[in-house]
Amino acid sequence: MLKLYNYLSRKTEDFKSIGDVVGLYTCGPTVYDYVHIGNWRTFVFEDVLKRVLVFGGYKVKHVMNLTDIDDKIIKKVEEQKTDITSLTNKYAEAFMADLTKLNIIPADVYPRARDPKYIGAMINLIEKIIERRAGYVSDGSVYFSIAKFKSYGKLSGTNIKGVKAGARVDVDEYDKENPQDFVLWKKSNVAARGRGEAFDSPWGVGRPGWHIECSAMSMLDLGSTIDIHTGGVDLLFPHHENEIAQSEAATGNKFVNVWMEGEHLLVDGEKMAKRDKNIFTLKDLIERGFEPLALRYLFLTAHYRSKLNFTWGSLQSAQNALDNIRQEISSWDKPAIGCAGYEGDFEKAVFDDLDMPKAISILWELVKSDYPSSAKHQSVLKLDEVLGLGFNQVKKAVLPKGAKELIDKREKLRNEGNYAESDKIRGRLFELGVEIEDSSKGSSWKIIYDGVNKSSK
Repeated sequence: MLKLYNYLSRKTEDFKSIGDVVGLYTCGPTVYDYVHIGNWRTFVFEDVLKRVLVFGGYKVKHVMNLTDIDDKIIKKVEEQKTDITSLTNKYAEAFMADLTKLNIIPADVYPRARDPKYIGAMINLIEKIIERRAGYVSDGSVYFSIAKFKSYGKLSGTNIKGVKAGARVDVDEYDKENPQDFVLWKKSNVAARGRGEAFDSPWGVGRPGWHIECSAMSMLDLGSTIDIHTGGVDLLFPHHENEIAQSEAATGNKFVNVWMEGEHLLVDGEKMAKRDKNIFTLKDLIERGFEPLALRYLFLTAHYRSKLNFTWGSLQSAQNALDNIRQEISSWDKPAIGCAGYEGDFEKAVFDDLDMPKAISILWELVKSDYPSSAKHQSVLKLDEVLGLGFNQVKKAVLPKGAKELIDKREKLRNEGNYAESDKIRGRLFELGVEIEDSSKGSSWKIIYDGVNKSSK
């Protein structure tokens, strides 16, 4: 039975889907810049969640929004003297390219906030909120009255007692310690409409607030109540709290059954901040010679609800581990009947609230086990359906011409006790790009190029 930690109840619960298809909504990026590795940790966690659901036999409909209108985007458009479509398309395309590099399975739907279909859905949702007297119009903008939603704070634990009645906030992101009536529709002007930054509405020209976007998009594509909603823990308040308030005030239905939040990624023990120059993108890692999948491996070594400290040393260790597993796989026979015991232990781990550190340890136990290589190969491919580390792309190692004869000759010399001559052959093999390792179990070989071991045995 799949168990997931629900931030709404603060408990680990047996997962039960609403219908035959699991509705999964994940908060996507605001497409005004390249996505940094802290965000990628969240997106990889969400990808693992989806893979585990599929691994468990569930069908999944996955919706991830792309926020292409908000304060930060408009500010960047002004700074770069460009237009909103060019800016957001540039970073949306970069995001999609990086998804592929991290082997993240694409969502089924990527709604964009400026799409007329979703703008219409947002306006309809705001109208319902006003009808139920949870929203009010003030000078061309529309606000949500948190005092009218009695269970406000049930997700984040935010206390609204003592909040000044009618205190409002117009910006999309605000003081996380200061709950206020938040904007649903933000007044703008005709000039902004001409630039594609504002839209017509019953309340005049304006644009949606950030929070209403996710509610409208998720409801349009997944229904008024969805199975799982995820994001980074930094979105817990105010974003996710506001989503609940406005959605449930509009429909009277429970908005989300299971809320899952991914913890922060630290860099050298500190929070990422521009002033500390410790915000890195996937491009930064690649320029330093690391593979994106090494970052994915690093993310899997910590539980999604635990903070993870990123260092260049830890990324190097992840790259080495990934190379070593590939090296092992490259020497194995073609996949055959797998190792049921390891596959069963792996399933228990990932079904226990996505215990990926345990899952990674089981992977290594399998790789180092004495099972036939064909059986290990089959099981590693099965485990990789969840891990997503691309082990199905590992090719069989091939020795350079003449190396097989030298290896056989060296083994014969070793059996005869002629270690001096066998060491000379080891040197000749190294010049051919083949490294020999001797152990109590026998000798194995590795293909070496670009300074990296790529295959063995």
